[in-house]
Amino acid sequence: MTLVPGVGCVGGVPTVEWRGGEVVMIDQRRLPLQETYLHCRTWQDVADAICSMAVRGAPALGVAAAMGMALAASSALMEHADDPAAFRGAVQAASEGLFATRPTAYNLPWALEEMEAIWRREDLSPAEITTEMERRAVQIYKDDLAFCRAIGENGADLIQGENPVVLTHCNAGALATAGYGTALGVIRSAFARNPRLRVIADETRPLLQGARLTVWELIKDGIPVELITDNMAGYFMSKALITHVVVGADRIAANGDVANKIGTYTVSVLAKEHSIPFLVAAPSSTVDRRLADGSVIPIEERDASEVTGYGDVCWAPPGVRVRNPAFDITPARNVTAIITERGVARPPFEESLRQLEARGRPRQI
Repeated sequence: MTLVPGVGCVGGVPTVEWRGGEVVMIDQRRLPLQETYLHCRTWQDVADAICSMAVRGAPALGVAAAMGMALAASSALMEHADDPAAFRGAVQAASEGLFATRPTAYNLPWALEEMEAIWRREDLSPAEITTEMERRAVQIYKDDLAFCRAIGENGADLIQGENPVVLTHCNAGALATAGYGTALGVIRSAFARNPRLRVIADETRPLLQGARLTVWELIKDGIPVELITDNMAGYFMSKALITHVVVGADRIAANGDVANKIGTYTVSVLAKEHSIPFLVAAPSSTVDRRLADGSVIPIEERDASEVTGYGDVCWAPPGVRVRNPAFDITPARNVTAIITERGVARPPFEESLRQLEARGRPRQI
């Protein structure tokens, strides 16, 4: 199955899609200077793209992992069409390999579990499993597009005021999803209602996803945006120049604690100090109800080179010890609302998230 490039994506640019037996994705490491695409033909190619952050963002990782599993099934079928046990063994190895790529974002293991429910079925032949896994991967892609639209509409209701100024951290836009975005989906929907809305984007050290990706998306969509360094947020809040904060999430615990890009916790503390609504936008597949709170969310520690320099430039002294956690935990007490495709959850989140889960699938936007 081939998907139409650009459906739901910023500026006609697809983040990740299934195209003729390949997983095609924009290489986010090269943005905004180059728009180049990776053609992944094996699950290992997909795993490498995830590890290197060519593709990133929790929902996009879920889509990519599901499509990687479809590639794994197709490859296993060619070798083990008449040996169901060997076929399932090869697919399981791919699942374990993809699971090991990045530990924090919950959409990735969620998608792998969705695919596992298919490849473990004893009533299906390897060929039938392969067909069904491709179908499910494409459906996860389509669902994510629809869910982001619903998140945007649900969240736009919370962006009040005549001239709202929204701060966002990292990139939770079309590039972090199948298209449209979570936090930027809210901003896009709110801007469609009120074109006086403006955005302030944190640069988001150390990989500058805010400067490179969020600003690039918003400029393409014609949404007014200003770029600041991460340590300027408190200044603008103290001057009453920010009215709302909207961020995405990589994993949300049952109690509403939120794992998101490093620096999100700092922004939440500043927002609480200045009585600014702190809104989290994420699909229901980001909520990990098996984890009671954020203290047990695994935090990825990435390579020191991301902190000591960027690209070919190194600005830190050789040999310096580096800490580089990629995420932090924002406690539920700092969160005003969690926006999902099913509706808006408010404190106490353990109860409101459970109620949203019981609603089932959202209306289509």
